[in-house]
Amino acid sequence: MVVWHSAWSTKPPGGKSFLPHRHKSMPSFAPCAGLRIRCIVAPEPVGRCRFPRIRSRNAQGEIRPRAVCAKADRGKRLSNEYILETHGLTKEFAGFVAVSDVNLKVKRGTIHALIGPNGAGKTTCFNLLTKFLKPSKGQILYNGKDITALAPADVARLGLVRSFQISAVFPHLTALENVRVALQRQHGSSFDFWRSKSILNQYNKRARELLDDVGLSEFAKTTAVEMPYGRKRALEIATTLALDPEMMLLDEPMAGMGHEDIDKIAALIKRISAKYTILMVEHNLSVVSNLSDTITVLTRGRVLAEGNYATLSKDERVKEAYLGAGHE
Repeated sequence: MVVWHSAWSTKPPGGKSFLPHRHKSMPSFAPCAGLRIRCIVAPEPVGRCRFPRIRSRNAQGEIRPRAVCAKADRGKRLSNEYILETHGLTKEFAGFVAVSDVNLKVKRGTIHALIGPNGAGKTTCFNLLTKFLKPSKGQILYNGKDITALAPADVARLGLVRSFQISAVFPHLTALENVRVALQRQHGSSFDFWRSKSILNQYNKRARELLDDVGLSEFAKTTAVEMPYGRKRALEIATTLALDPEMMLLDEPMAGMGHEDIDKIAALIKRISAKYTILMVEHNLSVVSNLSDTITVLTRGRVLAEGNYATLSKDERVKEAYLGAGHE
């Protein structure tokens, strides 16, 4: 049986109201003068439901538990063509406009690239999307939900995760241990540092699977500081995948790599794109042309053009802004 507490004195249709009795486990309280507290008793929803609470009503005026609402809303979101959208996204720093009125739409299940010259606002856009920066104005929608005011950790919990230009792994942990740390976060045990180390072995199987997915099986027992740079980038992608994201934001994943590593990471991104939506910032046009379904060109904080590589490579504005004037 699900009980919903309300400070309203009006009894909703079909609900049975009564004055609640305090259980010994409940904290004592003193109601304000004149405040009538009522409870509404509703049948528990069919099926398994964790922490069910009554949240809203359906079209017939019937009360729906939270789990039912979430399931219905999730079905609507999954039918949407775009997983991430921005409307009028703007960021100013002491009068300097780094990002201005950016309208971005990322299709679900695609690889979308942001390109542009240095200082175009690409990384600033990433920081705005993942809430490391607060927008001066504009709106960010993820799966149809407004995330503009959310904190970075809350955005990550929704399944929108990112990598950084500089490899961010624990240098003195092995590759397996790095992935295992990320898996602990997903399973809600990130603060179990006082427990026996052996309890972490439960994550080893999944950690090895993720390492195999990114081609790092042979580096499982190698500390990150001893790994080649390209392998560290692959390890960072593995730790990102350990969070079970729905969408990944990759900030210059090829930065600082040699040709051999670039080919490996590009192949890895292409492979994981079968399961995840990817938005990436990348300067390597060869990689962009081979991987991207859609490309957005930024210059001076604004969207200059958008389309596929074949179309944009013929756009004179893009040639001048990104490749330089006089490019043939």
